[in-house]
Amino acid sequence: MILGVFLWLALGAPLLAEVRPLAGGAEPLMTRSVGVARGSSASLFSDGAHFLARAPPLSDGPVPLRAPQGEVAQLLELIARAEAGAAGHDAVQHGARIPPPRAPTAMTLGEIHQWIAATPGQPHAIGRYQFIPPTLRRVAAEAGFSPGTRFTPEVQDALALILLEEAGLTAFRDGTLDRRSFMARLARIWAGLPLPNGRSHYEGQAGNRATMSWQAFEGGMARIWPAG
Repeated sequence: MILGVFLWLALGAPLLAEVRPLAGGAEPLMTRSVGVARGSSASLFSDGAHFLARAPPLSDGPVPLRAPQGEVAQLLELIARAEAGAAGHDAVQHGARIPPPRAPTAMTLGEIHQWIAATPGQPHAIGRYQFIPPTLRRVAAEAGFSPGTRFTPEVQDALALILLEEAGLTAFRDGTLDRRSFMARLARIWAGLPLPNGRSHYEGQAGNRATMSWQAFEGGMARIWPAG
């Protein structure tokens, strides 16, 4: 319920249609490594080992969500720079030999998982935040999205907000989590983000590397939250 309220506040409007209050129990931040990122040997969105049960199917109609605003939107933009680059919400991991049949934002979640099932043995990180299959299933279930939900920019942002909260966004904004600790937690979720030594938390694992310097990451966070 707390996470549901967080999403309501971050998006600036109620989560309508297919979004229900989120299930309890956040995934541990210690995660398994993932494949290489789009662009070169860049990073992917790292995955965890605990998955929540899928929510009951909901309406397959459009999901009228608003884009995140203010500081949250700026943070998502910073993460997207490391993960998706210019491709944004339509990014697909460059190592996928068989790409999706359409742009990701034109596909439903069900169609994306059909593509994943039909193309084994290749990376499948997708979208602005480079969700890998288990993570995509888990956060979509937590948000209450059905297989018929289209993978729109608004839906992708809503899914990323779940992970921001798992990283401690509310605690950081409340002042109970310091900025460097919050940044370290973000880097344990998004492997393209660096640690203070400039390396990815998953450096060298399945080709992962930081795609942003520590100075750029720290400077970006300081611009969003000058007070730290």
